[in-house]
Amino acid sequence: MIKAVSFDFYNTLVRFWPPLEEIQQAACHELGLTVREDDITHGYVVADVLFNRENEDRPLSSRSEEDRLEFFARYEQLILETAGIPVSLDLARRVWKMAMSVPKDFIPFNDTVPALVQLREAGYKVGIITNLRRDLNEMCQKVGLAPHLDFTVGSEEVGKEKPHPPIFMAALERVDAAPEEVVHVGDQVRSDVMGAQGVGMRAVLIDRSGYGPNGADCPTIASLSELGELLEKLD
Repeated sequence: MIKAVSFDFYNTLVRFWPPLEEIQQAACHELGLTVREDDITHGYVVADVLFNRENEDRPLSSRSEEDRLEFFARYEQLILETAGIPVSLDLARRVWKMAMSVPKDFIPFNDTVPALVQLREAGYKVGIITNLRRDLNEMCQKVGLAPHLDFTVGSEEVGKEKPHPPIFMAALERVDAAPEEVVHVGDQVRSDVMGAQGVGMRAVLIDRSGYGPNGADCPTIASLSELGELLEKLD
């Protein structure tokens, strides 16, 4: 019996506003590069795999400013290369700096709050497991998710990032449930799916862009609106 559902935060429950694709497209335009927003979306999906692997054992938040900039230059280069624009590392660094200078906030996806409300009404405990090293209570209050959550677990308090077991085990303790009684939903195969499955939890991959990997060893959804029906089948 499933008792609880945990969610990744970024790209699962929330996104940036203004959209990163628009910011990237504008930055590229300023530097004489032409790229479609949809191709940038594809680029982010590919580059985020690199981001999560790099962040797994050596969190970017703990690196020097120089090291972070060097990583994000490579990250940006991969975004643009995937989008069909091979650029030098120096030009990628310039695009990244320009894009990151634009103020932005997190906002929930349109399907997020309705899904959380539906799950809690169905009797599930609902929460977040995230690698974001931020004040989760403050962040969830700011984006309007706090009233719909029963627990939050972040890598800063646990001291380990997904996919390492301690962050998932902390969530299991928080909801007082066995691993097989909890489903974790996230957008990353390694961090979310393999991490959850590694401690015996069930996993669901959310692929909002349509560019996600094929053949993930778990159910895949395109929207959180699909989750309630899926959980009934898994239960």
